[in-house]
Amino acid sequence: MQTLTDADIFAAGDIGAVVDHPRPKAGVFAVRQGPPLTENIRLRLLGEAAKPFRPQEKFLSLISTGDKCAVVSRGNWAAEGAWAWRWKDFIDQRFMQKFNKLPEMYPAKMDQDVHLDPRLVGAEHAAELVRAGVSEIGDLPKGLTDTEKALGAISTFVMRCGGCGSKVGSTMLDRVLAELAPSSRSDVVIGLDEPDDAAVVNVPEGKQLVQSVDFFRSFIGDPFVFGKVAANHALGDIFAMGAEPQTALATVTIPYGVESKVEADLLQLLSGALNVLSTENTALVGGHTSEGSELALGLTVTGFVDAGTAMRKSGMNTGDILVLTKPLGTGALFAADMRCKAKGRWVCAALCSMTQSNRAAADCFIGYGTTAMTDVSGFGLLGHLVEMTKASGVATTVTLDIVPALEGTLEVMDKGIFSSLHAENVRLRRAISGLEKAARNPVYPLIFDPQTAGGLLASVPADNAESCVNALRELGYGSAIAIGEVREADAGQPAIQLLV
Repeated sequence: MQTLTDADIFAAGDIGAVVDHPRPKAGVFAVRQGPPLTENIRLRLLGEAAKPFRPQEKFLSLISTGDKCAVVSRGNWAAEGAWAWRWKDFIDQRFMQKFNKLPEMYPAKMDQDVHLDPRLVGAEHAAELVRAGVSEIGDLPKGLTDTEKALGAISTFVMRCGGCGSKVGSTMLDRVLAELAPSSRSDVVIGLDEPDDAAVVNVPEGKQLVQSVDFFRSFIGDPFVFGKVAANHALGDIFAMGAEPQTALATVTIPYGVESKVEADLLQLLSGALNVLSTENTALVGGHTSEGSELALGLTVTGFVDAGTAMRKSGMNTGDILVLTKPLGTGALFAADMRCKAKGRWVCAALCSMTQSNRAAADCFIGYGTTAMTDVSGFGLLGHLVEMTKASGVATTVTLDIVPALEGTLEVMDKGIFSSLHAENVRLRRAISGLEKAARNPVYPLIFDPQTAGGLLASVPADNAESCVNALRELGYGSAIAIGEVREADAGQPAIQLLV
């Protein structure tokens, strides 16, 4: 499976033909080539000789005739019938189940000895040579580093400096920034297009600054989409305060790697963030980019609001109606996705929700006289509701069964899959009355689920609540719903009552 023209290129399946051993283009050969292909690629990387491969001469063929019958053959023998189709269906279903039912992944136990493949010693030896300052390609194991490009790739993963030595190089950063087109604002005096040490912005007269920062590591493999989600999440705090975003500073951690890959990931990440920031007329005015083990993005967002008009969590009044704009479940769904237990459509729907801006919802709430507002994020619905009731000196009643959930959330929770922050959020259950009955409801775990780029939770005067919900739905928040009401606090009693 090693090509004749290049020892570093391998082929398997229909795209390759085995010299001296011609075989039909059948799936059975492609499947059987997998293990020896993996083995020989490893040997090549370690500079060792590849093992010869000879495909089987006889194989079983099962071809459906389209009427739940099939033809079966092996060598000179052949037969047909419905039994052959059932045989083929059994084999096909068993094969596909390997992709639908993946084995569980368990974290490594660091207190136990971990078995290492002895052949990896070759790679470790190469890394030690690089650390020692080896400059001649011939000094490294043959096959592992045949070119200067390969040597550079290896050196990428050895000792990395801290401090400012961990920053991404200026040349690469300049190339990335040249590809971007951040939005500009007239109130930004010195921004990203200038070489100065800090940004300078004007604050409109009669305005107060509103500032917030968010930072977290990536949970998906697409840097562009992650950039969009992170930017939307960071802006949520500004909108929840009823403010207008003005500028943003980015803090990026980019994984160690070959320069071309690092540059591509950084470009995609910042392009995704700018896609959202530009839509919201928010100027990216600077930031810091450093190396790390995982891709992460943080944004410090600055906005402004008319003096004395910022929305707070502390304004809830007895009789107000609690309105939620987006469904819950991002924490559990992406925990399931990490285990390959989430369906594609569930993840896609969650990402659509996470990239939906909260600006229009915030404006709508303010227009209908909302008294208090917050965005639902890491502490979950219950955690943020606890903050609001405590700050306002009131209690609330929530109808558990109508709290909206993203598709698939309750299903993965029923399987015991939760976010790693879920258990910490559950500690707030002491704020709930009627806990014993509520805990038996399948929706109960949902209120503890940490949200990324979640929706807004607001208290709206009862007379305006129905019109507000209808307006939110017309604005594209299809899951917007009134989930409860604000009531007077009872001394010595939990502040949140769950109705089931």
